[in-house]
Amino acid sequence: MDCLREIQGKQAHDPIFIEKMNTSASWRCICVPGPLIVGAGPSGLATAACLKEKGVPSVVLERSNCIASLWQLKTYDRLRLHLPKQFCELPLMGFPTDFPTYPIKQQFVDYLEAYAREFDIKPRFNETVSQAEYDATLGFWRVKSVGVNGKGTEYVCRWLVVATGENAEAVMPEMEGMGEFGGDIRHTSLYKSGEEFRGKRVLVVGCGNSGMEVCLDLCNHNARPSLVVRDTVSTASPSLSLFFDIKFLLFPTKHI
Repeated sequence: MDCLREIQGKQAHDPIFIEKMNTSASWRCICVPGPLIVGAGPSGLATAACLKEKGVPSVVLERSNCIASLWQLKTYDRLRLHLPKQFCELPLMGFPTDFPTYPIKQQFVDYLEAYAREFDIKPRFNETVSQAEYDATLGFWRVKSVGVNGKGTEYVCRWLVVATGENAEAVMPEMEGMGEFGGDIRHTSLYKSGEEFRGKRVLVVGCGNSGMEVCLDLCNHNARPSLVVRDTVSTASPSLSLFFDIKFLLFPTKHI
């Protein structure tokens, strides 16, 4: 491969590179002829498909054991697309015509899996990237990943695409009294259904898409949710709020 020959030519005259390779002797080294893509969600899959359509090979790394891990592992049961499907389809392949305007969670996952099959995208699962460093001496990226067996792999590539998503990590703000609270505190990435909260009082912090849908789901399962927001909201009509018995608690920003 061209990139491998280029690296070999540089390393023959580069003592710094030789030293780095000696210190990484326990790592398996793989040269990627095209871009290395970190993340097998919608963005990573779309990038790989567009590259393949142009004849450019790529390697996709995914730390979970499936594609679209956020959708499959960290979302609530009632989730569906919040925008009409024509605004959410990936390049080069639309949604099936029999899908509803707002596909449900499983339909979207099925679409992504079909997309990966269509473009023969085979991510390397269970590989967590631990380090990415641009080697100015070589002019290549050196990306280290660790598998579930603890074995490390170093990928050497000219281009690196980070497609890990903006919601890959749960953010739990520290609030006074959390340590003394005797009830359950969880991020929405761990919420699945309101069934386990039937008949209970639940405080939901935030009124974005997730907060509003979780409140609705809790109401549908006969829980008693209250919604805390940091400013005035205009996301639902008063009649809708009364219908679902959602209580809005408004606090100044400085208290949230």
